[in-house]
Amino acid sequence: MLKIGVIGAGHLGKIHIKLLKEIESFELVGFFDNDSFVREAVSMEFDIKSFADANELIELCDAVDIVVPTLFHHEYALKCLRLSKHIFIEKPLANTIDEAKELIKTVAEANVKVQVGHVERFNPAFIAALPSLKNPMFIETHRLAQFNPRGTDVPVVMDLMVHDIDIVLAVVKSSVKKISASGVSIVSDTPDIANARIEFDNGCVANLTASRLSMKNMRKSRFFQKDAYISVDFLKKKTEVIRMSNENINENPFAMEIDLGEKGKKYIEFEKPEVYEVNAIKAELKSFADAILNDTDTLVNIDAGYQALNVAHEVVAKMK
Repeated sequence: MLKIGVIGAGHLGKIHIKLLKEIESFELVGFFDNDSFVREAVSMEFDIKSFADANELIELCDAVDIVVPTLFHHEYALKCLRLSKHIFIEKPLANTIDEAKELIKTVAEANVKVQVGHVERFNPAFIAALPSLKNPMFIETHRLAQFNPRGTDVPVVMDLMVHDIDIVLAVVKSSVKKISASGVSIVSDTPDIANARIEFDNGCVANLTASRLSMKNMRKSRFFQKDAYISVDFLKKKTEVIRMSNENINENPFAMEIDLGEKGKKYIEFEKPEVYEVNAIKAELKSFADAILNDTDTLVNIDAGYQALNVAHEVVAKMK
């Protein structure tokens, strides 16, 4: 059993605390938060020990779950890595590229496991779509949210779009060739609405839109590839696959037949892969434990976290 501590007991930190208590691989030692009132309230709510000193908590743990604002990721991650502690760190990996590079260097020296909290990798709708995703050449994503003051300390690219950047980079097995972007600030000092076009060396193009000033919430991605279209609704946990083939192999009575004249016929089949009910946050925390215990790589390792951060920063730069 791994001894783990949580740094940061805000909205997401409390969710992590609750779920860590349910995972058998972990023994939750306690948590740290800068706010004494938060420490008292959360300690009572979850019946766990609070620490007024982060270093004291870190020293007692095998692994640390860092759930503080992005501005402080680097500071607490370094404290943990210098003591050779495994870390789970919420997305994005760090506030700046230089901070991320220092963390990568320190991880190599510490020889520990690091997982970055890109939780959509564990979304059951995306997992259901993975077997069908093969070399998509056009991707369109929309991640829209109603306004919430929490998270407005960073551009919407870092708060919301970075999820889709990570998904796109995980699916497209090619280097980024070119990035174009535009954004606008409406209620905060950084862009609240953003659009980015990412072009890859293999010809794939991804068009990403993010907004934190929408009338309704939406988290949808569409993947277009040869003879198939895959739709993933990350919010409603639904996946649809539409395939085109030369023959109705499965003799699907609902397949749509298209007569192309001299070119023969095509068949369009509609599939709805089964999406299993999964708590994505709990799944990513459990996978972190499994990677440590089995000495395997984490699903979203520090390199993946760095790549998503690097593209996100370039998107922000292009908006300026």
